[in-house]
Amino acid sequence: MSNALAIAHVTQALALLLESNMGPEFGEAVKVEPRKPPAEPPDQPTINVFLYQVTPNTAMRNNDLPTRASDGTLVKRPAAALDLHYLISAYGDETELVGQRLIGAVVRTLHEIPILPKDVIEQAGEKPYLTGSDLAEAAQRVRFSPTVMDIDETSKLWGMLYQTPYSLSVVYQASLIFIEGRQTPVPAKPVERPEVRVLPFGAPGAPVPPGAGTGPEAVTDGASVNGSGRAVDASSAVREPQPPTKAVARTQAKAPAKSASTPAKSAAKTPGKSPTKAPARGRKTAQTGKPAKPGGPERGAQADGGAEGNES
Repeated sequence: MSNALAIAHVTQALALLLESNMGPEFGEAVKVEPRKPPAEPPDQPTINVFLYQVTPNTAMRNNDLPTRASDGTLVKRPAAALDLHYLISAYGDETELVGQRLIGAVVRTLHEIPILPKDVIEQAGEKPYLTGSDLAEAAQRVRFSPTVMDIDETSKLWGMLYQTPYSLSVVYQASLIFIEGRQTPVPAKPVERPEVRVLPFGAPGAPVPPGAGTGPEAVTDGASVNGSGRAVDASSAVREPQPPTKAVARTQAKAPAKSASTPAKSAAKTPGKSPTKAPARGRKTAQTGKPAKPGGPERGAQADGGAEGNES
């Protein structure tokens, strides 16, 4: 976390980082200025570091919510997560391609050292207008990454600079910078009295034992657990009668009708029998010599009568 001087501190540290890495390719010193591109291009090798936009970081913009308790007291300092967008332009003698050579050195430096070193941050913090900045103590280091801009976006960016001619430039994004609030959060209250309660399963307020059952009401030792997960005494638990299945209901519905129709069928069959068929059956039995089938006293009497008739 850093204070409100973090934005200006990153800009000054970036200018110092580029200035310290421009020497090997040029015989003369390269001037690095942390300001917008000038309206009149300079003749000497110059690099301008211009912070043209500050945007909230999309990944960390809501990371500090909530910062206050229900009563309004501050629990945590709010911190704004920001990304800084820099336009780095180069100037020099065009006949010797000084601007292109400077842009090449800028790309090499920021690709070789993408994270802002701590010693550079401390050296930049020695400026009198950056006294009190705590960027060097921040846990999050600033990282530079190149940004791709097409012709349309580049023309819009340079069009915002009134009466400033275009110069060869590159765009870099610096992330992540946290700007912390100034209020001091209220410390949390200590624990006044530790309290530990041990309850057996089945007691009021006790948790339900794991694997107690899978049905709507599972019975345990001395207690039952209903569908809502509450423990109920087994002695007071009342089981509701289960409705009969479809097969049992169909059998119960058909059984009275079948028993009631049986006497009617037997009564209808008994008077309809012809009495003349019995002697014929008896004669057939006497002629063949086969014993009569046991069918009751009536069949035996009819068979004897038929046999006597044949003998006479």
